[in-house]
Amino acid sequence: MILTCKAILFDNDGVLVDSTAAAERVWRKWAIKHKLDADYIARNAHGRRSIETIRLVAPSLDAERENDIVEGMEIADQEGVVAIAGARELLFSLPTERFTIVTSASRALAQARLDFAGLPFPKRFITGDDVVNGKPSAEPYLKGAALLGFPPEDCIVFEDTPAGIQAGLSAGMRVIALRTTYPAETLTAAEAIIGSLAEVGVDINNEGLRIQISTAMPRAAH
Repeated sequence: MILTCKAILFDNDGVLVDSTAAAERVWRKWAIKHKLDADYIARNAHGRRSIETIRLVAPSLDAERENDIVEGMEIADQEGVVAIAGARELLFSLPTERFTIVTSASRALAQARLDFAGLPFPKRFITGDDVVNGKPSAEPYLKGAALLGFPPEDCIVFEDTPAGIQAGLSAGMRVIALRTTYPAETLTAAEAIIGSLAEVGVDINNEGLRIQISTAMPRAAH
């Protein structure tokens, strides 16, 4: 599968960094502390800003205070946080002006996880701190495209959650999904589904970026 674009926007957790186990540990501990359904929260916290998850599942709590607590727990729990296969090689192959990261995590958490996984991060990127409305709103990805100076239709998004896919599509971008966090059948709104970034190669030319995906599952197959 060959795609062309001017720029790439990467989600972080589940796309560049495997932090699923660490995140679920934190959310389960937090849920148990507040006598909430830990399984439900652990399943549904991915791809959203933590403050929005807290507002959804525990509207009676002080969301800002609890968000600070959850973030501190997530920064502290780095056990098992590693780079997704192919992430390091792909990031180092891209011109810095042609990609950025658009994550629901805070800036402090995103930088901690990228650093722990040994991945480079761009000087400028979009985090949950930079938006009013997090994913599945289009706002994060529209701000990411604007940051790079490219129109949305010239950008391709790599995402791993239904909320993130919806955000990219709502922004008018093409989306490639990774089945690292959710099963493939929940990701079929994306243009294609892959296992990891090890399946992705990028050539750079005068027109922009030429993305070659070796084993993509096209949307039509689902």
